[in-house]
Amino acid sequence: MTAIARRPRLDARAAFRGWDRFDVVMALSALGLVVLGLLLIHSGSKADYSGPALSFANPVVKQIVFALAGFGAMLAMSRIDYHRLTHYWWLWYGGSLLALVAVLVVGQTQFGSTRWFDIGPVQVQPSEFAKLAVIVALARFFAEYGGDARELRALLTSLAIVVPVALLIFVEPDLGTAAVTVAIWLGVVVIAGVNRSHLAVLAAICLAAAPFLWTFAVADYQVERVSILIDPYRDQGGLGAGYNVIQAETAIGSGGLLGKGLGNGEQTQLDFLKVPTKDFIFSVLGEELGFAGAMGLFALYIVLLWRGIRAAQIAGDAAGQLIAVGIVVLILTQTFINVAVNVGLFPVTGIPLPFVSQGGSSLVALFASLGILQSIILRHRSYRQA
Repeated sequence: MTAIARRPRLDARAAFRGWDRFDVVMALSALGLVVLGLLLIHSGSKADYSGPALSFANPVVKQIVFALAGFGAMLAMSRIDYHRLTHYWWLWYGGSLLALVAVLVVGQTQFGSTRWFDIGPVQVQPSEFAKLAVIVALARFFAEYGGDARELRALLTSLAIVVPVALLIFVEPDLGTAAVTVAIWLGVVVIAGVNRSHLAVLAAICLAAAPFLWTFAVADYQVERVSILIDPYRDQGGLGAGYNVIQAETAIGSGGLLGKGLGNGEQTQLDFLKVPTKDFIFSVLGEELGFAGAMGLFALYIVLLWRGIRAAQIAGDAAGQLIAVGIVVLILTQTFINVAVNVGLFPVTGIPLPFVSQGGSSLVALFASLGILQSIILRHRSYRQA
């Protein structure tokens, strides 16, 4: 797509006609991932949680509550015309910036990062919702004001939308989520028709600045994680920075074709595998469900991403197309990074496996993003290119 700054024509009859075009396949694939995640969370939390089964402190119960809240958010967002989101993009985007600044001041610090607000028994991570705000802001810009991404001015302006969010997330520090935010920008500008020479110049500038960022901006523990990626076995004691990577690779490698069965993985159940319900939940799957379980997981993601791509293809206007592309890139990038961390191809970042890892903010934000996709699908016949 090259010229995308055209204004959509609204069908006068109605923008919303009911649930007849609701994408059930998309919803079921996401729910399938959630169910698989609940099984893995149950298995991965048995060694650490021994309280009441129906308590909110139970990781499985907590995840079910968040899943229900997320599913409700998906239904609610699907009923909202996505053009209302683009019309009020500044409110969502500005609120996200304020939340990201506030979390640095009064947020909860865990594992060396300040990413969360503690609200009673619930932790809220603003960066999960900020990624959606960036997608909506970019879609609005290119659809209404930016014209064609081939223009250098439009490209730089779009970058100015992304950089403040990415920098605030990077400062937390959260390199993984910052990388996802940049990947979203890249996916959107490619679909918007970016000039390759402009992109190449920006890439060259980033490469030239990389040594300075590595020296002055990257935290010591992040440098350690990258070095461990190269040689996780250099710590001969076995309990240093490479411990998680080694245990994750051991768990996945021991699963074989069919795995050892849920609840039977030694690395998981004997507590060798740390944070097994979050960052390293794919390792639990690899150990206990094996290669077959991993292929089932990937199949669900393929179906989900396919439906997202379909939403982009049938979108009635540029805004819908670019929002759908941004959401697909979001889910794809997070999945890739999480799996790459588990198999030792990417530094440990704290990126959750979408719809599978334990985490309320991530789950609710992802379901909300599917609700926006559903809104695009439900209304694609009402908005036409002029």
